[in-house]
Amino acid sequence: MSGLGARDIGHRVVVRHRIPGGLTDLIGVLQAWTPETVTVRHADGTAHAIPTGDVTAAKTIPEMPLRPVDVDQLFLTAALGRPAAETAYLGHWLLRASAGWTGRGNSLLPAGDPGMPVSEGLAQAVRFYEAHRLPPQAQVRVGSPYDQEIRACGWVDARPEQSDVLVMHTTLDHVNALPTYDVELTERPDDQWYEAAFEGPVPVVAKQVLEGAAKAMFASVVLDGRVVAVARGSMTGHWLGVDAVRVCGDYRRRGLGTALVQGLARWAGAEGGRRTYLEVLLENEAAVTTYTRLGYREAYRYRYLTNR
Repeated sequence: MSGLGARDIGHRVVVRHRIPGGLTDLIGVLQAWTPETVTVRHADGTAHAIPTGDVTAAKTIPEMPLRPVDVDQLFLTAALGRPAAETAYLGHWLLRASAGWTGRGNSLLPAGDPGMPVSEGLAQAVRFYEAHRLPPQAQVRVGSPYDQEIRACGWVDARPEQSDVLVMHTTLDHVNALPTYDVELTERPDDQWYEAAFEGPVPVVAKQVLEGAAKAMFASVVLDGRVVAVARGSMTGHWLGVDAVRVCGDYRRRGLGTALVQGLARWAGAEGGRRTYLEVLLENEAAVTTYTRLGYREAYRYRYLTNR
């Protein structure tokens, strides 16, 4: 008997099972379960399929403690999880353009060495955005060296009326509990998904941006015969990025956002994911509270700067 079930997929488990010559314990994440086979993914990424008949004991175990995060690496990972419609590089700096839709898709990401003085890199970025008929913007981590250097070149807050954007992170073990709602997952969202994701017309470039990641999954919850909550997940290495979370007005404060995150986390766990991040405006207190309860913690904050 395995002592586990499909509800435990995505959680850390320990499985004691028979091997030639005796017994051994395997610790990892439950990747798949059937009445005949228990599949556990070890920390090295190897999946072990164990016949249920060989299992002598099995149970879930506490999640791993939240480790410190490499904010420089996460800053770039988050950009790769939602690639812009058009990109170009200045050394390691990333220039992004997406017809003006979202700040992330239309701003300079100063990550790494531009291979030139900062002032010269900014001048080239300005020419890039002018060529795309977009206002020059730079996405900077609050308090980082580039935040200070770019401001020293005369750039100022592009959105002074808006709060910082908070980037939060945690391990999948904290957020992959069984959702209280049925979460539907698909690799290609349909019109109903987009109707729930946007209050008005869907920007033409939005589909290209949202569906442009190498590995993405789109989650939705259907209630009363219609899609009432949606979210998007993308895998970059072992990181799951969660974004585009939206719950229709009449269905808020029912735990639907939590269910979407959990559904995506369970998908990512089976795909080799170990950690997860998301972004939220600091002023969105309700969302920050929800994500904090789920186990997310602050990694860093960012703002947009402009030369105008």
